[in-house]
Amino acid sequence: MVFGFGRKDKKEEPAEPVDELTVAEGEESASATGARRHDGPFDEAEISGRDGYVDLGALLITPSEGLQLRLEVEEATQRVVAVTLDLNGSSLQLQAFAAPKTETLWDEIREQIGQSVGAQGGQVEEVEGAFGTELVAKLPAGLPDGSQGYRVARFIGVDGPRWFLRGVLGGPAAMERPAAEPLEALFRQVVVVRGDSPMPPRDLLQLRLPKDASATPPPAAPTLEEPERGPEVTQIG
Repeated sequence: MVFGFGRKDKKEEPAEPVDELTVAEGEESASATGARRHDGPFDEAEISGRDGYVDLGALLITPSEGLQLRLEVEEATQRVVAVTLDLNGSSLQLQAFAAPKTETLWDEIREQIGQSVGAQGGQVEEVEGAFGTELVAKLPAGLPDGSQGYRVARFIGVDGPRWFLRGVLGGPAAMERPAAEPLEALFRQVVVVRGDSPMPPRDLLQLRLPKDASATPPPAAPTLEEPERGPEVTQIG
């Protein structure tokens, strides 16, 4: 398994803004909680140990043949702000956030993603997928021949006990369900390590590079503004 580093300016950080939000109250429903605990993603308390995982601090990742991991580093602070899983030509960016005990974040975050994409001249569509309500975003992008196309990203989110896990699928996995299945399976196997320390809602949980990992230069990391890399641009009309 290969690790790489991506650098991000602070203004391009893929994390949602850390500010106080008003969200609909209500604990994670019993049916949603049961489904998540059975199928994943998982909370640290729901597994027997960390053996067999790649330990990235706040996230434990299950190794897979051909999988490459990229840790995205904020240039201004040198903190790791996301991890991207590259597999079979597609990508899955992961971020974990602190969340309140009795509130969920995904509905509010979907709304804010939609506003951000709309401000960039893009479009979003809510669809039902393997993890409940998802968001497919299309952003305008120019093709090498000068014609107009768009870039596609698929946002998935899961509310857990005092945490929220967001995934952004890019490449073929953003548009083709069969291409997304291997990364969806890895998303289900993710374990979130929330920790006991009090944190403001939507603070990023701390990620880190494993001590025994070797770093290699990665390709450009996807961001909310450019959720999919250039070669995946699709022509309009």
